[in-house]
Amino acid sequence: MDKTQGEKLKENLFDSKKIGWENLTDEKIRSIFNFNNEYISFLNACKTERECALFSEKLLKEKGFVNIEDKKSLKPGDKVYYVNRKKAVYAAVIGSAMLEEGLNLVGAHIDSPRLDLKPNPLYEDGNLALFKTHYYGGIKKYQWTAIPLIIKGVIAKSDGEIINVNIGEDKDDPIFTITDLLPHLSNKQEKKTLGNGVAGEDLNVLVGSIPYEDEKVSEKIKLNILNILNNKYGITEKDFISAELELVPAFEARSLGFDESMVAAYGQDDRSCAYTTLRALVDLNKPVRTCVALLADKEEIGSVGNTGMYSANFEVFIAKILDKAGQNGFNVLEKTLCNSKMLSSDVTSAADPTYADVDDSLNAAYLGKGISLCKYTGHGGKGGANDASAEFVAKVRSILDKNNLVYQMSDMGKVDEGGGGTIAYILANKGIDVIDCGVPVLSMHAPYEVTSKFDIYNAYEVYKVFYAD
Repeated sequence: MDKTQGEKLKENLFDSKKIGWENLTDEKIRSIFNFNNEYISFLNACKTERECALFSEKLLKEKGFVNIEDKKSLKPGDKVYYVNRKKAVYAAVIGSAMLEEGLNLVGAHIDSPRLDLKPNPLYEDGNLALFKTHYYGGIKKYQWTAIPLIIKGVIAKSDGEIINVNIGEDKDDPIFTITDLLPHLSNKQEKKTLGNGVAGEDLNVLVGSIPYEDEKVSEKIKLNILNILNNKYGITEKDFISAELELVPAFEARSLGFDESMVAAYGQDDRSCAYTTLRALVDLNKPVRTCVALLADKEEIGSVGNTGMYSANFEVFIAKILDKAGQNGFNVLEKTLCNSKMLSSDVTSAADPTYADVDDSLNAAYLGKGISLCKYTGHGGKGGANDASAEFVAKVRSILDKNNLVYQMSDMGKVDEGGGGTIAYILANKGIDVIDCGVPVLSMHAPYEVTSKFDIYNAYEVYKVFYAD
């Protein structure tokens, strides 16, 4: 039957929001699943920012990238990287165009919400040994009780020795947990608000219960734990002062659903975007404009510190590229940045039908509909937002449409419901055109987050064509 005039008009004028899985070839579906198998392996190997940085450096080296400090000069086609204090990574493929014409940047972050050990963490109470923690980033504290946890990080001793710690990952290792009240005795707790049911100071990790056999000493259980740690790592209690030890979920990344269409894992904010950002860059071949991947630290606590995006290290990296390419000069760095364009590759919230009241359904991101573009993030009246210009949004639309890539435009929740931020505004403050462009996530900031395998692969494709434009 022929279409009516109204049907034709609707087809031409309405924005048809496609579901990504529809009308895919068998070959494309295989590519999506194969890519996500590699992504799941990455998630299982990288549960801390240090592990992400190490993984990234290894992959970059395998793909022919060289530490920029080892390059005396740069020419088109060269591939360089820089690791900032083992927690952040910048990488670039030098293009054929002059650098001051601008860069194509994609920037993600590799830190995720977690629990950090306090400087003096170990204590004994109630015939138990426990670690005191300080949560990092925005979490719902109750979600971190009664789940298996592992300890990862480093201990830096005063003599300069660095000790790598990884307890709980191996199947033969013990794991740790934060206990919670039994329902039989939680009457007072259950009358508190959800946010106050578990206090930050109550996130104490259970680490042992056997006392050291010596009647003449006190705190026998604490002593036994320290003795175990001393035998294994050669440390004393004082060494915790200069340690960076993180508690992260012991859960493995797995396929989710009968159709295995989703990924369930810790840390997908923002490692889903970090992995696809990195893969898109290393798979790039001879771009016209120089392309840069940013994998930053500290985003979850405001991008502060010398490994966050507020740090001067990013601009120093770009300045080194200009210098070694023989294109430095008066205000060249500023001109280069002001002529650059960027995708802030950070996740956004996916609409959850169980909690539909927090979203504006017309402007929500949905799992399986591709990467989400967010013109602005922030909160309330766009506080702390980047707010990309209409012209730049149109530019990004044009790139994606030209390459027949699925995408969606979204906000993070209703206007006064809350909000969030990314590194976008920090780079925009340097004069760069920036828009947020990331993977929708269910249960964001929970110990176990959910993404769509289609969206993960779509992000890789989007970042790759953006680099190549």
